[in-house]
Amino acid sequence: MADNYADMVVTTGVGDIRRHPWLKASIDAFADTVSGLGPVLDVGCGPGTVTAYLAERGLDVSGVDLSPRMIENARRLHPHCRFSVASATDLDLDEASLGGVLGWWSLFNLPRDVLPQVLALFAHALKPGGHFITATHVGDEDAVRTEAYGGVPVRWTTHKWRPEQLVDLIEQAGLQPVAELRLPPEEYSGPGLVVMAKRPS
Repeated sequence: MADNYADMVVTTGVGDIRRHPWLKASIDAFADTVSGLGPVLDVGCGPGTVTAYLAERGLDVSGVDLSPRMIENARRLHPHCRFSVASATDLDLDEASLGGVLGWWSLFNLPRDVLPQVLALFAHALKPGGHFITATHVGDEDAVRTEAYGGVPVRWTTHKWRPEQLVDLIEQAGLQPVAELRLPPEEYSGPGLVVMAKRPS
């Protein structure tokens, strides 16, 4: 599936935030906010599109993804960036070591009972004043997918969240929400949500 997805990104621009003004504005605000605060980690980076965009913005950014094949594609498409294979649930992050963390359209793959632990890890890793940004699908259901990107058979579950539920989890992790953007379903294959939060100084 990773090869099909990467090819789709290249040929159609899917995942290119430059084509979505509000997503681009969100990432630009994040980049401006964390600039100069230290390293930035893109968790669930896929083929590295947003990682590369942040690198172009001058950030010290690296990407991680659970899929070795996704990382191979990210390295091929963006050889100037740093990528490694890693799970969001098994990151070795020192306390107050990062200026920023992204979970950009990736954390909805985490089981509901696992997401709070991952958010707490992000809060632990952020420097005081460092920021976290996430984008996700909005809803109540757990959607089981059996086919993806070119008809590849898959089995994974997308866990959708209501905005107030996700914001509450972010606050419980020790982060302070600073911005919330709700995206209309007609432009984003269903309603979406962007939340940015910071580790209090």
